[in-house]
Amino acid sequence: MFRRLLREFRWGVLPIPGRSLAIIFFIFLFIFPLIFRGNYPLLILTLATIYTIFAVSWDLVSGYTGQVSFGHALFFGLGAYGSALLYKYAGLPPAATIPIGAIGAAVIGVALCLPALRLRGPYLSLFTMALPLLLTEVVRAFPEVTGGYVGIRDLPRLVDSRMGEYYVCLIVMTVSVLIMWKLSDAGSKYVRTGLIFHAIREDEIAARVSGINTIRYKIVAFAVGGFFAGIAGGLFGHILRTVGLGVFAMTMSFQAIIWVVFGGIVSIYGAVVGVFTLFPLVELLQGTPLVNYRFLIMAGTVILILLFMPEGIAVRIRDKIEEQCPRCKVTNVAWRRECRACGASLH
Repeated sequence: MFRRLLREFRWGVLPIPGRSLAIIFFIFLFIFPLIFRGNYPLLILTLATIYTIFAVSWDLVSGYTGQVSFGHALFFGLGAYGSALLYKYAGLPPAATIPIGAIGAAVIGVALCLPALRLRGPYLSLFTMALPLLLTEVVRAFPEVTGGYVGIRDLPRLVDSRMGEYYVCLIVMTVSVLIMWKLSDAGSKYVRTGLIFHAIREDEIAARVSGINTIRYKIVAFAVGGFFAGIAGGLFGHILRTVGLGVFAMTMSFQAIIWVVFGGIVSIYGAVVGVFTLFPLVELLQGTPLVNYRFLIMAGTVILILLFMPEGIAVRIRDKIEEQCPRCKVTNVAWRRECRACGASLH
């Protein structure tokens, strides 16, 4: 088995530039604390790992199935408040409250979204946008339980050190992204959900006529995306040690959309690139004369990307460094003249 995995890594990962760059990037993230000292850079990257889980979960729901949600912060907030309430009233540790809160976020979120699963286009988007606003009012209505405007504070840390928290969030992000990538991979030999998600996005009526229960798979997409968004929300609360109404804010949902569109929608890795490019860029402007213009700079950057790279910056880079064989569909380095598998001409 080890030899088979080594062979697949040698022929299925190393020759593909995009996958090789992804491995280098993740290696850099794991050695980052050994190169750059200081708690602030670690905090920025820790939050970036959390936002990456959140953004990728939005891409799974909205990018791959075409169910564009403007209220994905619903799941993020439910995961954050669920974890905080479980600690406050049950005294459970973060290792238990975060997954339980994420499951609760997925169940409650899907239950609230069920009436909208037959909606399409702007009607679904508007319905999902209203749900976080509804939950915000619920939190305000029961301040003795939820903390109201003040929120829930003094949550326990994941581990005792900032570096330890960074590695916990990084490992959770890596596992979460790999799972969501596998579930959305249309070319997977073992998991067929990715192919079905693509079919629903391209033509839901045709998918339904071919015998696919589109409602069931929409529920699966919302449940999986909601679960991982809840994981991100739970981690977020324990990293900042407080949970407030801001986790349901509309800007939270729109940030995920901006990150995914910037990196490249329907690609999973595009969301990773979007978060790790835009979020540190905005945060690093703190303490500089440009701090008051940081969101204007981010908006201008996104506009330029949409004008010149509408498919997203990560997808554009991938298309420049990779070339697919027209005969056997194997991915090659763009500057090869012949396919590494079948020998067919690439140019």
